[in-house]
Amino acid sequence: MGVVSVPVVPSHLHEALVELFRNQPALAAELLSGSLSVDVPEYQHARLECGDLTDVSPTEFRADAVVVLTGSDAARPLLAVVVEAQLCRDGGKRWSWPVYLATLRARLRCPVVLLVVSADRPTASWCAKPIELGHPHWVLAPLVVSPERVPVVTDAGQAARMPELAVLSAMAHGGSHPERDKIFHAMLGAFETVDAEHSALYYDIVLAALPTAARHHLEAMMITGTYEYQSDFARKYFGQGRAEGEAKGEAKALLAFLAARHIDVPDDTRARITACTDLDQLETWIHRAATAESVDDLFA
Repeated sequence: MGVVSVPVVPSHLHEALVELFRNQPALAAELLSGSLSVDVPEYQHARLECGDLTDVSPTEFRADAVVVLTGSDAARPLLAVVVEAQLCRDGGKRWSWPVYLATLRARLRCPVVLLVVSADRPTASWCAKPIELGHPHWVLAPLVVSPERVPVVTDAGQAARMPELAVLSAMAHGGSHPERDKIFHAMLGAFETVDAEHSALYYDIVLAALPTAARHHLEAMMITGTYEYQSDFARKYFGQGRAEGEAKGEAKALLAFLAARHIDVPDDTRARITACTDLDQLETWIHRAATAESVDDLFA
C-alpha cells in the first residue's frame, strides 16, 4: 500500500524550498560555487542571520533567508547571502531586492550577494534580468538557480554530506533525467543521516514536486524494489502507511459490526475508534463487540 501525500500548493512549496536553506545554511554556498561558479571565500561556518531587513523606513522588508559565512572567527562575516525562493514573477521584488542587499551590507559590513532559487525556467529568466538602480554603473544582477542549474547528485557520499542538495537534485531532475534512479537512490540514502521528521518532510516535498509518472516510479521503487530492504527510512515510512491502512480497515469493520448488532455509537466514541492506530487494541474491541450490550462494554 502506498502512502498518500498531500500536494504542496505554491505557498507551501515556497516555504519548503526556504526550509532547505534554514536546515542547511551551507547549501547557499554550495549552489553559489557549484552551480553559478561564484568565487566563495574559504569559510568554516555557515549560519542563519535574521531575515528582517527593514531600515529606518516604516516599510517592512523581510528576506526568505539570510546565510552568513564566517571563518575561524565566527563573529567576523566573510560573505552574506540573501536567499529568495521565487515561484512566479513579482514586480515588487525588483524594488525590494536592492534594499535587502544594501541594508544587510550596512549591518554586517561585509560583501553580500543575492541568490534566487526558482522552480521553473521562465520565472528564473525573469528573475535574472539586471536591475538598473539609476546611479551610473550601479546594476544588480541576481544570481539565479533554475532547475537545470541544480547539480545532479548521484553520489551517495555527496548526498549524505548535504541531504538538502540531494532533495533539490531529485526535485529538479527526478522527472526525466537518464540517471533518475541513481538520483533517487542517493537522496533516499541521504535520509538516513537526518531525523525522521525531516526525512519524511523532504520526501513529501519531492513527491509533490515530481510529475505524476515520476512520483509513481519513486513510490514503486521503494515499495517493490530492492531499496525497501536497504533503507530504514523506506521501511519506516511505508511500514507506517501499511499499519495506518490496516488500522483504518479494522476500525471500519468494528463500526460495521456494531451497526449490524444495532448498538448505538455516539460521535465521540466513533471518533475514538477511527483515530485508533493500535491494531491489538482494535482486535480486542472487535472480540468484545461480539458479546457487548452497549458500546461502553468495548472499553470495560
